[in-house]
Amino acid sequence: MTRHQKRFGTTRAALALLTALSATAGAALVGAAPAGAVQRATEIAPGVRYEEFDIAALKGPAHAHVLTVDLRNPRVRLDLLHPGAVAARATVSQQATAQGAVAGVNGDFFNISETQHPGVQATGATVGPAIASGRALKAAVPDGQRFGPALPPGTSTEDVFGVGVDRRARLDDLSLAGSIRTAKGRLPLRGLNQYALPVGSIGAFTAKWGKVSRVRATCGTDTDRAAPCSTDTYEVTVRKGRIVSTAETPGSGPIAPDTTVLVGREAGAQKLRKLAAGERSEKAAPPAGGWGRVKVRHRLVASASRVPYRFALGGYPVLDDGRPLPGLDARTGAVRTAVGIADRGRRVVLLALDGAPQYRTGLTIAEVASFMRKLGSVDAFSLDGGGSSTLVARKPGEATASVLNHPSDGRERTVPNGIGVFSTR
Repeated sequence: MTRHQKRFGTTRAALALLTALSATAGAALVGAAPAGAVQRATEIAPGVRYEEFDIAALKGPAHAHVLTVDLRNPRVRLDLLHPGAVAARATVSQQATAQGAVAGVNGDFFNISETQHPGVQATGATVGPAIASGRALKAAVPDGQRFGPALPPGTSTEDVFGVGVDRRARLDDLSLAGSIRTAKGRLPLRGLNQYALPVGSIGAFTAKWGKVSRVRATCGTDTDRAAPCSTDTYEVTVRKGRIVSTAETPGSGPIAPDTTVLVGREAGAQKLRKLAAGERSEKAAPPAGGWGRVKVRHRLVASASRVPYRFALGGYPVLDDGRPLPGLDARTGAVRTAVGIADRGRRVVLLALDGAPQYRTGLTIAEVASFMRKLGSVDAFSLDGGGSSTLVARKPGEATASVLNHPSDGRERTVPNGIGVFSTR
């Protein structure tokens, strides 16, 4: 039994029913991508193949753009596309070109707007965890603070698709383990470069966050994204292990590489006030290096794999060990992006649907799971869709990446991250 099957508590009877429902939802997909259906096939680089073809789906015709990546080829690797900061956005083609990727798709769902909190800046940061080149960039927001469609039962914002240092792709969960150590004790750390912190907690913001305001991290609750912003907040700036400043409200602007900004809300704010007051009480004026000694530690912990991740990003699983997850939506069609895992993690399938008007009805999530299985995936993971769905590639000899599908907005949307395909061809 797989990790997700254990977590979801599915029974044999439930799985049998689910398989039947999935077959019904994806009936129109029978024969998807048959041998004669591929309209175009191109080798982007050794081990990287691009194909496109039509799909007869439940809501109408859809058009698939597919990248197949062979991780057994030593010249090919996957890594996170990102614009250089967690709270920043750029188009997928810009990110791929800047990082030298030969291809890529858009990534995680993100904080795209703040209509519920007038005057509060949308951060553009993603929902789930993110690891780039082996380094943790951020942790997951609470489930209730998520942007995007409802999660399937048993999944959470901590779910990730990633590739380990062993070059095998996996689905996993990444949770934050962190603490704030002082001479007077230890405080729990429950956030890392997140646009939303759990109620009553303390989160850390580093230079990787960017320059966007940190106020959004104190808005909403663990179960209601639209709840008012907290009126009890506190911020402590730690530089080179010492407190150098404090503030009653979260600030904005770039954070220096040797600096961590701690933001607390409710009980977390009260703990930070006591910490700062206790350190300041030792001396009336701060010494040259600041007050007290503070050490902030954090890491992302995988629930399933003991192999460190080279890269990972958030979304949610739709296919586990060849079976669609329970509760997948079989009614709402949309333009989608997804990633699948085949050949025991040695082959990755990247899908982006076309957003041209004649294909905009797209696929339901149940159909995505069925279609990814038809493409050979054993596990599959849904990424952000709609206007975000983008697949790009850099043709041999070209310096920039080009968009191969038609984004449904009529132009590329700026997004916070994506999956990049890199080649040493």
